[in-house]
Amino acid sequence: MAYTFQRPMPLETQIDDTFANVIQHVYLWMWLGLFVTALVSAALVYTPLFWLLRYVLAVPLLFYALMFVELGLVWWLSARVYKLAPGTARMLFLLYAVLNGVTLSVIFLVYTASNIALAFLATAGMFGAMSVVGYVTDLDLSRWGGFLLMGLLGLIIGSVVNLFLANSTLDWLLTYGGIILFLGLTVYDTQRIKRMTAAALRSLDGEETVRRVGILGALRLYLDFINLFLMLLRVTGGRRRR
Repeated sequence: MAYTFQRPMPLETQIDDTFANVIQHVYLWMWLGLFVTALVSAALVYTPLFWLLRYVLAVPLLFYALMFVELGLVWWLSARVYKLAPGTARMLFLLYAVLNGVTLSVIFLVYTASNIALAFLATAGMFGAMSVVGYVTDLDLSRWGGFLLMGLLGLIIGSVVNLFLANSTLDWLLTYGGIILFLGLTVYDTQRIKRMTAAALRSLDGEETVRRVGILGALRLYLDFINLFLMLLRVTGGRRRR
């Protein structure tokens, strides 16, 4: 009997093929998360709960408490995603999307629906372009991590300081700086998903780990999209409601 020897698929080819599957999974869950957030935000506007929420979130302590709950959930999910069952990680991701939808519903008090739609379309175009760059580039962007983290910390600190200063010039510097930052994070995180996929393929439970990478990648890109959207909304929002 004759046997035909088949050369094993090179690891780089495996990584490319698996990454294509992972990125589809990532975008599926990212867009599902965005849909849930948008649905919750829009639905709240047409319920009495929205007006109650308006007064609740007007209390700084309650607003920041909700924000810390969201940040805590993101931190916990990011730290535990490799230990959670994929189904549990997905449920927690959707829970975060719901909480974010509740918080973001207040933008309907500030901006018109057309302003929000314009900012969303601009975000989708810019996010898509930067994600493609991260997908196809051969440059090693791992060195960006430290600079992007410092930029993110600077943005957070500057935003907190400007809550007390209320300086319009600093506000716009933070806004445009934030747009550049989250565009950079989109490129960086897309390539990082590829590196995480490569590491997962080398692990003992590669298939299970790849599924977890998909959820973590969806969370990262979801956060990049939401923050980029909020920054662009401040630029394209035009005249605000009184």
